[in-house]
Amino acid sequence: MSGMPPLLEAHGLVKRLGGRLVVDGVDLVCHGGQVLGLLGPNGAGKTTTLRMLYGFLSADAGVIRFEGADVSRQLSRFKRQLGVCTQEDTFDGDFTVRENLEIAASYFRPRPPAVGRRVDELLERFALATYAGDKPEALSGGFRRRLMIARALVHRPRMLFLDEPTTGLDPQARVAVWDLVNGLRADGLGIVLTTHYMDEAERLSDVLTVLAQGKVAAHGTPKSVLGDMLGEHVVVLPADGPSRPAVATWLDAHGLGEPLTVLGAWHLPLSGEQLADFAHAFPALRYEVRPPNLDDLFLKLALPCTA
Repeated sequence: MSGMPPLLEAHGLVKRLGGRLVVDGVDLVCHGGQVLGLLGPNGAGKTTTLRMLYGFLSADAGVIRFEGADVSRQLSRFKRQLGVCTQEDTFDGDFTVRENLEIAASYFRPRPPAVGRRVDELLERFALATYAGDKPEALSGGFRRRLMIARALVHRPRMLFLDEPTTGLDPQARVAVWDLVNGLRADGLGIVLTTHYMDEAERLSDVLTVLAQGKVAAHGTPKSVLGDMLGEHVVVLPADGPSRPAVATWLDAHGLGEPLTVLGAWHLPLSGEQLADFAHAFPALRYEVRPPNLDDLFLKLALPCTA
């Protein structure tokens, strides 16, 4: 990737909706063959950012570039390179699975070459060939998702946007979608993914951009984001134990503030040095130590937004 501009990059994106600042100076970068996870609590600005990236909304400020070129000056050419899979299923129920793919291809100019062969290829790859003559309503939730993603790829885009691609699916269907996404990344597609599922973000994302209240709160690999925002360890102990006042005093003295409380337990993100100090300060206290995960990050980011 050295020497080549990113497939997609955005700098200083700003968007107001209904007089409210929803996206406030967001920067992000996605290369070909890479999954960029766009993460954050409800109201963080994820979907609005995504809609600006694929041209559904215009930014109030900032610039979006595709392979180094400003997309606002050649929007139609840019959109030809993009595939979009929204949260909602948006099929035409009057047409079959195959016809939905063929009709989607007809929307693009110039028309994609060899549409019939491309549709056959997608039906096979996404295990939809058996259902090619059925209406979408006959498909399970997992197969409807496959059809949505296949439809987003029918014109051979180089960039794919997936907005909450596995919401509402059972575990088996989610894993099947993950496998498809992995295969598309291996094909060299750039993929921008929004998700509420922490395990999905950790498994699929090469890099994360974490949004909180419209701003970028962190960026990097999942491991580096967790380390930077949460530390190396999480200590879990009962929130109502007799040591609560002493632990609260220790946290305050170390500038750590109020701990996260989940189902009656305190979750304390600590660095290695802080953990050693904690163990020394509370030698008789019983607690669990585990690595941080994206659930911890999500809870931390959601706290200021719980209004």
